[in-house]
Amino acid sequence: MSDSDGVRVLLLGLDGACRSVLESLFEERSLPNLERLFDSGVAGSLESQIPPWTPSAWPSLCTGVNPGKHGVFSFLDYDGYDWDVVNGSHVRTATVWELLSQHGYTSVVCNVPVTHPPREFDGALVPGYMAPESPDCHPSGLLSDLRDEIGEYRVYPDSDDLPPSEAAAAYRSVIEMRGDAFRYLTDRFDPDFGFVQFQQTDTVFHEHPGERETVQAVYEAVDEQVGRILADCDPDTVLVVSDHGIGKYEGYSFYLNEFLAEHGYMTVTQGGAGMPSWIPVRDNHLRDGDEATSGAGLLEAATAIAARCGFTTQRAGNLLESIGLREVATRFVPDEVVRASNRQVDFAASKAYMRARIECGVRINLDGREPNGVVPPERYEELRTELVELLRDVETPDGEPLFEAVGRREQYFDGPNADRAVDIVTVPADFDHFLSAELAGHQFAAPGQPWNHKRDGVVAVTGDDVAEDAAARNDVRGTLSDAHLFDVTPTILALFGVPTSAEMDGSVLSCVEPTDVRQYSTRRRQSTRETDDESIANRLTALGYLE
Repeated sequence: MSDSDGVRVLLLGLDGACRSVLESLFEERSLPNLERLFDSGVAGSLESQIPPWTPSAWPSLCTGVNPGKHGVFSFLDYDGYDWDVVNGSHVRTATVWELLSQHGYTSVVCNVPVTHPPREFDGALVPGYMAPESPDCHPSGLLSDLRDEIGEYRVYPDSDDLPPSEAAAAYRSVIEMRGDAFRYLTDRFDPDFGFVQFQQTDTVFHEHPGERETVQAVYEAVDEQVGRILADCDPDTVLVVSDHGIGKYEGYSFYLNEFLAEHGYMTVTQGGAGMPSWIPVRDNHLRDGDEATSGAGLLEAATAIAARCGFTTQRAGNLLESIGLREVATRFVPDEVVRASNRQVDFAASKAYMRARIECGVRINLDGREPNGVVPPERYEELRTELVELLRDVETPDGEPLFEAVGRREQYFDGPNADRAVDIVTVPADFDHFLSAELAGHQFAAPGQPWNHKRDGVVAVTGDDVAEDAAARNDVRGTLSDAHLFDVTPTILALFGVPTSAEMDGSVLSCVEPTDVRQYSTRRRQSTRETDDESIANRLTALGYLE
């Protein structure tokens, strides 16, 4: 079945891309190749899932199923109160390239998040985000061949603490590596399906929020690589997709654990083995130019850097610790702040808590499930009802609803791994509010990051296999409506004439002729592998994903 004439279907992944960012750059004629792809076929918004974060959303896009089936809900995988950074072994469902391989089609996959360690399939894979800097590739030894062919190849940009102009150069460098690698791999393996993802379209908003010139530089570098890939691979059909959108946060930070503590559902302890909160350094002793020691001056500079980068309170503490200034900090912060820095969730005395903001919800400390569970199973549903009703009524200081939806996890997840999700899902209104699991001493503050994820990404489909009557099937000529993240894998399968599994939560996009839906399993039984790489957790903390 393999097509030796070249790439039949090309999937271009732009992490965090959304219509508002793209359209402003299209107006400036900055992205000729991407603009042509959007204008020549059909395009629209691509609704993401809950939660709309990179490590969970890309597996959903690549498998066509919700996290309750594939098993990845956030950047972390939990075992009781302990956690590990997720990797490809936590994805418990077959990916689209594995399904294509079962039907005789070959694939090249480059830089897709949460694909390390790679699994066997017919083709080649170089992992992306969440992988170590020198990842295992498929087939074995491929990374060495790749570096011999194109020179340096990095998963992550060397952009830490660089000013915008230098960071843009670092971003451009890895974007060029991505394009060079993908073209080399497609030339070598001659795949039917090609998938290349660009991560820096998201990273730039976390590291340089509001820096328009840096954002434009990143997108222009991606557009240049897209042009070269299109020229070299000459695909029949092209899809451009993103895992979620991005946008400015103009609402509030909401410290959900403080809210739970105030209402008696969570207990705070001083010290111990719970989830800590490190309160940022206040400037009480440093204002008016009072810098009693060089340590104080360094401390002020470090916290200023943290503020400019949009660091959350926990990230500020991590930064100071990493440069050896946490002890200095404790000498200059007020005593009440030092005391507050040891405040932690007391699991053994708490009924419910938010264990990580990226989970978008509340976990109940259920007896028999959690190591120190205190909520009897017979009380579980009653407690969930109490908390759902309580959280639905939360208002911002402006008197507006904080959440657009609060519900039981069953409303968002189903499948064999659904019990790994939070018990109560909280969806911030328009994703304009920043949820935090920190213990900050108050419930509301300014957003922890000025730019962050939004629910709607983008999708564009163009080429030979777009149905001739696609325009007639959509609300507006050239516009896709009601497209969802889960629809991408069924659509790609349909482009190859492969049936969709009845287990999938998505359906074929209306611009492509659908195939049969059949009963076959996409589940994968495999042992998980630890992410033994502290640098990945540090990177996630620096980007604000881990508190």
